[in-house]
Formats: sequence, structure tokens, C-alpha cells
Amino acid sequence: MTSRVPAFKVRATARVADRAMHLALWLIALTFVAVLIGFVGGILKEGWSELNLGFLTRMPEALDAGGGIKPELFNSLYLVALSLALAMPIGLGAGIYMAEYAGQGRALRFFRLCVETLAATPSIVLALFGMILLVQMLGWSFSIRSGAVTLALLNIPVITRVTEESLRGVPRELLEASYGLGATKLQTILKVALPYAATGILTGVVLTAGRAFGESAILVFTAGTNVSQHFPDFRLSVPGETLSVHLWYVTSDGTLPDATQIAAGTAAVMILVLLALNLLVRLLDRAIRRRTR
Repeated sequence: MTSRVPAFKVRATARVADRAMHLALWLIALTFVAVLIGFVGGILKEGWSELNLGFLTRMPEALDAGGGIKPELFNSLYLVALSLALAMPIGLGAGIYMAEYAGQGRALRFFRLCVETLAATPSIVLALFGMILLVQMLGWSFSIRSGAVTLALLNIPVITRVTEESLRGVPRELLEASYGLGATKLQTILKVALPYAATGILTGVVLTAGRAFGESAILVFTAGTNVSQHFPDFRLSVPGETLSVHLWYVTSDGTLPDATQIAAGTAAVMILVLLALNLLVRLLDRAIRRRTR
């Protein structure tokens, strides 16, 4: 005969296992936070001494010490804004189509395959594509417009997938209630689905902006490693070296006597901007939630 384990022992074992798993997950989360704090803190510690108004407002130097990052900071923000302006209409439209109009057939599978393939394409491949097509074939040279268009290709699949998943998370009851009140499909999407999914879409857009802000491979091959001597220069035909490209350039070129200090200060500025972007999305998330209650 097989002996049966008493029920109270089974419950006690389950509680112990649950507590052990809870503790293990907490340790993993704390480890992740500690690694993040150590990473961010280390970068800020190295570059904090360089963070001053002069560093942010001076033009970079090619050979002498004491250069700043004024045009690189401007170009970084300008390129991110332009790339999002190009990518968001396409990404939002594709995401809405895949979530609301494509159904569950071959069309959806085909579009999803295209989006996932583009999302999985290495950035260096996109960089070579942008250089061959835009810089060489179209004659745009190394410029802001070449970098913005190529960077938009990096952003489109992420925005598309985030939009699709956020719209699929809208409760069916809300959509059916809208249809029951006589709203059309387009009205339901614009007035009900998109406002409900706005938080998820906004988070994805900000994360995409952060990724684009730190991109370097694409911009080395399309936007170049030089800056305009005019500031601010909104022309799309001028070169547009960004902070990430500047960080790579000063550490690999080796001609600047204070290259290590400039690289540390540039990295610190990038970290602070990314932290500000994440703080911004949290504030916007709270504002949207308050308005939709």
C-alpha cells in the first residue's frame, strides 16, 4: 500500500516553497537594482567633475583641450525628434492596422514577420543601407536628414509592436460599449482604444527615443563625425555628430589631450538625459491616468 502524505504537510511544504521563491525573486530584483546603481553611479562619478555650464555651452575642439559638447547635445535631441516625427505616423498606423483591421489571417502573419525582421536587423546593417542609399546614391552626404531617415527605420518596428500590443490590451467591454452607442470603428479607435492604450504607447515611444538617443553605429555612417560651425543649425543638409558618436570618436581618435575627461563628461550627460526621459514618461503616465479616470 502507498502511504499518503497528510494534507497539512503538503500545505506546509507549499508555503515554504512559496516563501523561498518569493525571497529568490526579491534577491534577483535587488541584484538588478544594485548593478544599475553601480553602473550609473560609476559613470556619474567619473564624469561629474566635467559637468559644468562651460562644458555644455562650448564648441568642441579638434586638437586642443577644453572643448565642449554644445552642438553634439543639440544634434542628439534634434535627430531623435526628427526620427520620431518620421517613425510615429508609420508605426502608429501599422500598429493600429495590425491590431484592429488585419484580423488573424495570413495578412497579419505577413506584416508581423516584416516588422519582426526589421526589428531584428542589426543597426550596423541599417547603417550600411543608409550610407549606400541616402549618402551615396541620393547624394545626401553625411547629414542630419540621412541620419534621421535611417534612425527612423530603427524606431518604426518598435513603435509598431508597442502600439499593436497596447491596443490588444484594451478590454473588449469598452469597445463593445462604444459600438453599442452607435460609434463607428474609426470613432471607437480614436475616442476609446487609443486613449486607453496611450500609457503603453507613450512608454514605448520614450523607450524608443532613449534607444535612438544612444545609437552610434547608424549615425557614424549617415550623420557623420563633424558638426556645423553655426549654432543652432536646423538645416537638414549639414553634418550631425551626436553625443554617442562624439564619445566614440574622442576615445578612438586619440588626438585630444583631455579625451578621457571629455568622454567621461559626455557619458554622464547621456545618462542624465536618459534618466530625465524616464522621469518624464512616469510624470506623463500619471497625468494620463488622472485624466482617464
